[in-house]
Amino acid sequence: MLVTRPGRGPRRQDGVSSGTLVPVGEVRDLRSRRGTPPPVLDDEVVLTAERSAPRHARHWVMRAIAGAGVGGASNQVIELLAGELVSNAVIHGPAGEPVRVAVRVDGGVVRVAVTDRGGGVPRVRHPEPTEPNGRGMALVDALSTAWGSARLPDGGTTVWFEVETDD
Repeated sequence: MLVTRPGRGPRRQDGVSSGTLVPVGEVRDLRSRRGTPPPVLDDEVVLTAERSAPRHARHWVMRAIAGAGVGGASNQVIELLAGELVSNAVIHGPAGEPVRVAVRVDGGVVRVAVTDRGGGVPRVRHPEPTEPNGRGMALVDALSTAWGSARLPDGGTTVWFEVETDD
């Protein structure tokens, strides 16, 4: 079944919109008319597990989410946490292998997932103040809205986090 939605079609010479035929129940029919929905981003980059990967990932994530309208403190937190996950993938995963960084911005939630071919399971540690490392997952746990991990059938691991933004 099709219905005409006035104001959506081309204008006739007399200035009146002719309308457009769209299926009933199409997603556009269900959206609020109060404004446009927030931008949505669903993208990924594949890096090589090497020393420079966390820096490249942080910059890519920062630019990608800024382009989707996420700025301020939320952008900085997401950039930091993405760098931590990629650092873990480089340190604990096989060297020289691909590391996939996926970003999704859906409404006010940003989700970052990092997949590597390593088989480890992340855990939150609480190192002594004098220890030089081991704080990455504690940062993810403290600053994200939610986080988790999944072992993949091929032996790899995906670690993800979500941050609810104020933007």
